[in-house]
Amino acid sequence: MLRPRVKPEVMSPVGGFPQLKAAVEAGADAVFFGVNPASGEGRADGAGFHARAKVGFDAEALPEIMRSLHARGVQGFVTFNVLVFDRELRDAERQLMALAEAGVDALIVQDHGVARLAQQICPDLPIHGSTQMSITSAEGAEHARRFGASRVVLGRELSLKDIERIANQTDVELETFVHGALCVSYSGQCFSSEAWGGRSANRGQCAQACRLPYDLLVDGEYRDLGDARYLLSPGDLYALHQVPELVRIGVNCLKIEGRYKDAEFVALTTAAYRQAVDEAWAGLPLSITPQQEQDLEQVYSRGLAPHFMAGTNHQTVVRGRAPRHRGVPVGTVRGVTERGVLAELSEPLKPGDGLVFDPANWRTPEGREEGGFLYGLWQNGQQTEDVRAGGVYELRFGRGAVDGSRVRVGDPVWRTHDPSLNARVKALIEAGDPVYTRPISAHFVGHVGQPPQLTLTDEAGHSFTASLPEPLSPARNRALDESGLREQLGKLGGTGYHLQELSVDLRGEGFLPVSALNGLRREVVEGLTELRAQAPARRIEGVLDHVLSTVSRPMDEQRTENPRLHILVRTPEQLDAALAEAPDSITLDYLELYGLKPSVERVKAAGIAVRVASPRILKPTEQNLQKFLLSLDAGILVRSGGLLEGLQDAGETELTGDFSLNAANVLTARALLELGLDRLTPTHDLNAQQITELAGLVGPGRLEVIAYGHLPVFHTEHCVFCRFLSDGTDYTNCGHPCETHRIALRDERGRTHPVMADVGCRNTVFEGRPQIAAAHLKDWLAAGLHDLRLEFVHETPEQVREVIRAHRAFLAGEIGAGELEATLSKLSEGGTTEGSLFIPHDFGMLDALPIV
Repeated sequence: MLRPRVKPEVMSPVGGFPQLKAAVEAGADAVFFGVNPASGEGRADGAGFHARAKVGFDAEALPEIMRSLHARGVQGFVTFNVLVFDRELRDAERQLMALAEAGVDALIVQDHGVARLAQQICPDLPIHGSTQMSITSAEGAEHARRFGASRVVLGRELSLKDIERIANQTDVELETFVHGALCVSYSGQCFSSEAWGGRSANRGQCAQACRLPYDLLVDGEYRDLGDARYLLSPGDLYALHQVPELVRIGVNCLKIEGRYKDAEFVALTTAAYRQAVDEAWAGLPLSITPQQEQDLEQVYSRGLAPHFMAGTNHQTVVRGRAPRHRGVPVGTVRGVTERGVLAELSEPLKPGDGLVFDPANWRTPEGREEGGFLYGLWQNGQQTEDVRAGGVYELRFGRGAVDGSRVRVGDPVWRTHDPSLNARVKALIEAGDPVYTRPISAHFVGHVGQPPQLTLTDEAGHSFTASLPEPLSPARNRALDESGLREQLGKLGGTGYHLQELSVDLRGEGFLPVSALNGLRREVVEGLTELRAQAPARRIEGVLDHVLSTVSRPMDEQRTENPRLHILVRTPEQLDAALAEAPDSITLDYLELYGLKPSVERVKAAGIAVRVASPRILKPTEQNLQKFLLSLDAGILVRSGGLLEGLQDAGETELTGDFSLNAANVLTARALLELGLDRLTPTHDLNAQQITELAGLVGPGRLEVIAYGHLPVFHTEHCVFCRFLSDGTDYTNCGHPCETHRIALRDERGRTHPVMADVGCRNTVFEGRPQIAAAHLKDWLAAGLHDLRLEFVHETPEQVREVIRAHRAFLAGEIGAGELEATLSKLSEGGTTEGSLFIPHDFGMLDALPIV
């Protein structure tokens, strides 16, 4: 597919007004930010529908923000990138209407049903599929288009080759991240905050569990990782040198991550990527200086690299030494003195620099790191300002700032703060007049005897024309000419414009006073700016009631049907145990594809319905897996929107949508079911009562709920097996330790969490304790939810049998919920958890969505 060649937008993160100003003055084409609703609107916790709950603008300020952005030729994209619950849909609709009225240029949306709702509310408002849609293929992009998206933000785990393959297979606009923090988990597929903090990353409340230290257990034994204790904390993305390739591929937008970052970060990163895009578009080599690159590292960095964009190397994505800003490496400790620290420097230092001594070589992460602001440097007993790389200097700090007993020879020294950095960005963050200007073209008409006329036109095609009231008089001396007009019309200082092109239509030898020409120029500039600032005319109407009334009603089902148990196993040994218990169906979720076919035949021979589980992520080179899954002649547990899109012509194959499709409300659930799913498992973001209410809205027979299972807390492209059990970089040279070893992570509370690899070498870290629904099964059954799934991860065959039998005993009325819970707790070494099914005490304060 031939994509039109476009100059990519540079899009910057904005968490507040200082960052907004920095982005505009540094040359951003677009900014993205969240909007916090007016009091009494929005989510139950008062937050907006965006994924950075602590930053954003108040709704009341939005119309003026959009006016000011548009006046400067900058687009404003608003993040609406959380899952929306049924009880919030009315508030979501009100906020969507307000955003459309305020003139926002696009909405960045995660929730599929809300994306479609937004398009129905305002067809003229572009929808961008968030990276939290987990889009990693052309099929995923087309799936998002089905729900109204004209652009998608691709997963940060894709390489340049992957991005190019997608670009060649779809004309949906593509946006990629090029700078900033990396999540270790695929966006939209992380449930660690849900499992361990009672909050959800899919709701803008990430607890950053990936930035914590973990112990590694290999086959049950502790493995010393040396200084790599933060084994799930990736470095930061830095793709400045990949910009020419992204321009060549035809990516539409390059996105900088960092809505929590300060104005200095926004200014420096925006200016660098602005320069890179302009040079790549002009066919020029990248001319970023070493100082500019060091400034990018200094302002905020956990270690900058292109990471997955340059190809997979599991040895470098996660260094694991520290989870926070490091800045620039400047030296190594060579000794400790009475008054300071001796260090061999790799970079010059100066008083006022902020330094930290990195102790990861010799002690655990607990406790603070030593460091402070540098007071001065000494050499041979004398204070010196002649500081050069390669020299050994005594670094002195304020009294009591550094405890020398906690600093050791060999510790790396980092500069975390450089006071001179502010001077280099001051022009951008404290500018009085516009710094970055947009090109305009001017057309001047001067016919003697007629009023002179000036037209200014901007890049977007906005045009404004004005004329002087008096006709142009004949010249007595110097007549108007193109050179003089260019000089006067080019005086655009303080306006946000620069004159790019001038065309003139002169007839006769005319004269015009400079003051009159300048006045005409000012009038047209003001008119053009006002025209640009106006909110677009849009048709906006509330549609939620109509949408709810037109979607298919819940089926009137017979609720006397016996409950059915669906068992998901991940090993042949677990399959043996499941077959012995003869459940209603068995789902095979194997690492090794070659073992699937005989296992499918075994289940069929036992007269039991069989399904195979798909991966959650499919990259462009993995789409053949769809054909393989279909060839097994089994049902498919669909875990990817891209796969669901590819299965639209799957014929009679039974399809069940899994939790990873992130169905959190009736709009999304019904839309997914209409794409050929027989049943659907709601997202893990719903509590037990929300699941019950969703059953009433879509029909309980259309849902399959997980009554026992381990929450998949992280789903990562990064492979822990490859990183720590091999010297390889990827599956081609790692030796596949995932096939011969079992690993688990032990957290700071002493709980262990198993790690498993899938067919694509992606890792899933599971909550060690099974999440059980014992306390809620009675309500679920009363609501007609009779398809219950039991999922196993690291359970033994005996545990598999006992868990199945315990649930059968409960369903037969032989034991109650309390006894079921106690039985399951005894079977698990670490006990069990209610996890995401827990119903908060104030949940009932929200109005329920009436069943239509």
